[in-house]
Amino acid sequence: MKQRLWVLTSLFILAATLSLHAQTNAASLEDTYKDTAAKLISAATNSNFAHQRLAALCDTFGHRLSGSTNLENAIDWVLAEMKKDGFANVRGEKVMVPHWVRGAESLEIVSHRNRSLKLLGLGGSIGTPPEGITAEVLVVANFEDLQKRAAEAKGKIVLFNQPFTRYQDTVVLRYKGAFEASKAGAVASMIRSVTPYSMQTPHTGTMGHYDTNVAAIPHCAITVEDTEFMQRAQDRGEKIVVKLKMSAKELPDAPSRNIIAELVGSEKPDEVVVLGGHIDSWDVGQGAMDDGGGCIAAWEAVRLMKKLGLKPRRTVRVVLWTNEENGGKGARAYHEEHKSEMAKHVLAIECDDGTFKPTGFAFSGSQKAADMVLDIVQLLKPINANQILWGAGGADISKMQPDGVPMMDLADNMERYFWYHHTEADTVDKVDSHELNLCTATVAVMAYVVADMPEMLPR
Repeated sequence: MKQRLWVLTSLFILAATLSLHAQTNAASLEDTYKDTAAKLISAATNSNFAHQRLAALCDTFGHRLSGSTNLENAIDWVLAEMKKDGFANVRGEKVMVPHWVRGAESLEIVSHRNRSLKLLGLGGSIGTPPEGITAEVLVVANFEDLQKRAAEAKGKIVLFNQPFTRYQDTVVLRYKGAFEASKAGAVASMIRSVTPYSMQTPHTGTMGHYDTNVAAIPHCAITVEDTEFMQRAQDRGEKIVVKLKMSAKELPDAPSRNIIAELVGSEKPDEVVVLGGHIDSWDVGQGAMDDGGGCIAAWEAVRLMKKLGLKPRRTVRVVLWTNEENGGKGARAYHEEHKSEMAKHVLAIECDDGTFKPTGFAFSGSQKAADMVLDIVQLLKPINANQILWGAGGADISKMQPDGVPMMDLADNMERYFWYHHTEADTVDKVDSHELNLCTATVAVMAYVVADMPEMLPR
């Protein structure tokens, strides 16, 4: 997953609040649903079931990269568990996904004290020749710095050393680094891992597609510590030579599935609230933060509705998308499969920014819909998750935006999210059970009320 460009808009909140206060002809949604919201919050926060289920998923199947046996076995397990939970219309909708395989990889410094360095090839990268690439390293700050030093880059391995600021700013080096380095004549490229904090943990992630106008070169990430070491050595005028080996390769697309399960609406079953995350992950760690926790929070939210005997007017559909990480094929396939239903997709909620303490939601939709959302979110005051930020943009739900579907991203405290993102450290122990429960409660209340209130969210 993926830091959103969320901006808290005071004028938006003020306008919406005034509009809410003008609703004098009917009881507010907050008043109507306060008892049900309290039941959902209590059920979510007084159980360890969600964390236990997350641990079972992650410990049993591990990381779940598209095309892998791990992912498909995990999908089989989720479908079986959802049927046990009593959901309706449980199914896997077929999606063809990319199948990139990392293979063996190594990086050694050969010019200084010989030692092995940690690395992770970036998703979609080609491999090196079997004997590897032995070359001098040129450390540059960013693309602009590389352009200034392009004459030095030919035949070298370019290492981009740009410290983390915001994810959306820094990640461009991961996407385009190989292309820019190859244009300058480099034989491979490396990036400083996209993270604000490191304990010798490299971070993987997808790179942009190779450009046919330049040579394809291997592309990998190394740790912040080793990047800084090479920067210091270069600043001292020392020549840095490394040997890079990567056996990464792209195999033919493989079959996978989006996971679908429903709590069918009692009055308007064809109107749908979508709630979910992505079941795939990178091939390191356990995919617990990104995005096992988000999947479990969405799944558990709807399970609790069913357990409490709640029967919303509209259908609540859990969707666990496949292939968010390195292709987005699951989101595109879902949109294509359900294109004719988009007019009756009432709201789409995505949980893909970790499961730390929730603060509320980011929202995209009409002002009238925002008025209602601001009323509903007040039901989450007891757990301090009642903020609304403007501008949802989850990767899996964004395909629905052109159809006018209102969208929400679960918002939480992401201070530590990019410590673990796309690393071996993304494991179940990083997910706090109580915070996961709070995330479950937050999405459960919002999804249920929107599914049950008399009118659809206005577009």
